[in-house]
Amino acid sequence: MERRTIGATALEAGAVGLGCMPMSWAYAASRQRGEESLRALHTALDAGVSLLDTADMYGPFTNELLLGRVLRTRREEAFVSTKCGLLVGDQHIVANGRPGYVKRACDSSLRRLQTDVIDLYQLHRADPEVPVEETWGAMAELVSAGKVRALGLCAVGARGGRRGSGGRLDGEALYAGTIRQLERVQQVFPVSAVQAELSVWSPEALATLLPWCTARGVGLMAAMPLGNGFLSGTLRPGEGFEPQDLRARHPRFTAEMMAANQPVVAGLRRVGERHGATPAQVALAWVLGRSPLVVPVPGAKQARWVTENAAAAGLRLTARDLAEIDALPPAQGSWD
Repeated sequence: MERRTIGATALEAGAVGLGCMPMSWAYAASRQRGEESLRALHTALDAGVSLLDTADMYGPFTNELLLGRVLRTRREEAFVSTKCGLLVGDQHIVANGRPGYVKRACDSSLRRLQTDVIDLYQLHRADPEVPVEETWGAMAELVSAGKVRALGLCAVGARGGRRGSGGRLDGEALYAGTIRQLERVQQVFPVSAVQAELSVWSPEALATLLPWCTARGVGLMAAMPLGNGFLSGTLRPGEGFEPQDLRARHPRFTAEMMAANQPVVAGLRRVGERHGATPAQVALAWVLGRSPLVVPVPGAKQARWVTENAAAAGLRLTARDLAEIDALPPAQGSWD
């Protein structure tokens, strides 16, 4: 698989990554099967999908423990990315950016992951009660201590912002707060990667966030490049989701909105038919084509989806393909 560089640290990873969250959190949790997820992780590494993205809050903690079972024997093949800064309570999720907590969280993640170093340590969310420079400074000390190789920040879009032509969210307004945060922490220690949503139906990061990264050689990890599974073409309107599945409460996953957005999937399928590719592979190839700094991180918990997603790294879209995708109608339904 093609390799891509993650930020100024020049760490390399496969062009397509793997989001590990669905293996133990947020998607149909009652159907999680540990052995199935382990097969998916081994399949990813076999295919050159080296960037494995997790977080301490997924589970919480169980996702890192699962990944640790694989890293115990295959650490050298993996690019390990995890996150800190969010605590999962009984009824809510809260941010904690206190320096002492960040350092303890890193040590705990290292134990669960069964490794002595994390390749990319990301701040999941900034704590409104703690200056982000203080949190980032503590994370930088982890680099100096040899526990972490590079630092990243998860971008948070200001949903509910104004919309531009075609009904799309205004990308400049959406990530203005994130860019201000990036500018602040960049003065403390270099940002190697930013993780933000980027897909055919959510392209807003292209407006200002990707240009910011490009100007500074910062990697962009494209979260949800398959639109929470919708762009794979495997979901049907009205099929419903389990109560604990995050899509059960998502405005874009009502039966009405899923039906309204079928033209997007149909367009991806038409392009894919010319290449013998699936809608998911076309969606990932579109993301890969935005910039060599972009690494899509599709979530998956089954080996067959990991294999399909990995194959997208070899798909090259033509000018005609890209024009058709750009002409697709904007996605319907709020992200609020």
